[in-house]
Amino acid sequence: MLSRVSSQPLTDQLAQRFVARMRDQLLVAGARLPSVRQCAQMHGVSASTVVAAYDWLVAQGWVEARPNRGFFVRDRVQRTPLALSASSELPSPPPVNAASLIRGMFHQPSAQPQPGMGVFPPDWLDADFLSAALRKVVASPALRESSLRYREPQGDTGLREALSSKLASMGLHAAPTQLITTIGATHALDIISRTLLRPGDCVMVEEPGWAIEFARLQNLGVRILPVPRLESGPDLDVVERYAQMHAPKMMVSVSVLHNPTGYGLSLPVAHQLVNLAHRYNFHVVEDDTYGHMAPAHAVRLSVLDGLQKTIYVSGYAKILAPSWRVGYMAAPVALKDAFLDTKLLSTLTTPVLFEKALALCLAQGAIRRHTERLLQLLDAARGRSVQLALAHGCQFVAPPQGLFGWVDVGVDTDVLALRMHDAGYLLAPGSLFHADRRPGSFMRVNFASTQDDRFWRALAKTRAALV
Repeated sequence: MLSRVSSQPLTDQLAQRFVARMRDQLLVAGARLPSVRQCAQMHGVSASTVVAAYDWLVAQGWVEARPNRGFFVRDRVQRTPLALSASSELPSPPPVNAASLIRGMFHQPSAQPQPGMGVFPPDWLDADFLSAALRKVVASPALRESSLRYREPQGDTGLREALSSKLASMGLHAAPTQLITTIGATHALDIISRTLLRPGDCVMVEEPGWAIEFARLQNLGVRILPVPRLESGPDLDVVERYAQMHAPKMMVSVSVLHNPTGYGLSLPVAHQLVNLAHRYNFHVVEDDTYGHMAPAHAVRLSVLDGLQKTIYVSGYAKILAPSWRVGYMAAPVALKDAFLDTKLLSTLTTPVLFEKALALCLAQGAIRRHTERLLQLLDAARGRSVQLALAHGCQFVAPPQGLFGWVDVGVDTDVLALRMHDAGYLLAPGSLFHADRRPGSFMRVNFASTQDDRFWRALAKTRAALV
């Protein structure tokens, strides 16, 4: 709370608090500030104090006032006083800043479990088999040779062979020569985008979708075409209209445990989407980051298509550790060399120690056992979290499954996230999962981090103050 015994006026304290949040990237370009009434209630000050603070922020170029809509954070590189315009049109939303989103989502305001984070709790991931595998690889006589020169650009042969066998077990037949290892799944997505796309190209992306994917693509200068994500898969009518009108080069899709909704993909929709990709000549990049948590029979586009118009991407950071960044892609034969060239231009090779250790863990069955244990913990956590959410007046927009829940809390979650941040909780408001950052009442929760009744009570109390 603001201090009434400080020599600094309340107006200055409030304005500087917002400036600090913007500098720390907790309020990113395009984010909406609380209304004057809400801000006054949040900080226990008068409306005139808030108006004075907002006026100062506008004058200094930190925020802009949009008639009948409120106050919004301006892009920091454009922090100059706004010129008057004869046009009555409101300015379009600023592009999402990728670095801002990453810093904001991974900034932890306290030691409490963070509902907005996208990872498992650290104590769930404390697996001795990881360090044991690394020690064994380091002790290998071949380590010296591996460390003194660049290794295979495509990735460790042993790991690619193990991954090829794993993919075959789920029906995706990709030879080791079609696989390229990467520094996490995000790196794989970036390689694909930089190879296939040029500034101005159109890309279809499911909405709601992964915040960083929107930001990353916008940073490449491509045009994003949002496709509504339905329970059975992407809206095919929208996909076909885009294909006819804009000739998109690519589509990014999550078939299994879609982030943030948890939706899967039905077999009829999968077949039709593959047919559309062939008919209109675009590639579908299938992001299977959460596939480790899915049932064995889950429908995947790449299995149906056989890697003709599909490109498969996955990784192990989610289930092993956020810093254990080993990802990979399975590519059509005709595109493999082009993807490899892009990888060479960005990272040359990938860390051989982690790749050899991962190959060892796969061969020994350690990852399978670890994943089974994680899923047991997650199933129990999800059950508790769902009960608590419903008991505190929240509604699930999609059937709860996987790591994430897509929840309607009934108030503007951008404002709610700011208020909860003061209580030490990091939320993931729904605006993060839309390309235009539009506000709404949805938010994504991490089931593994929302088992504590204290969080839901704090959320209910904060929400009641905003109604």
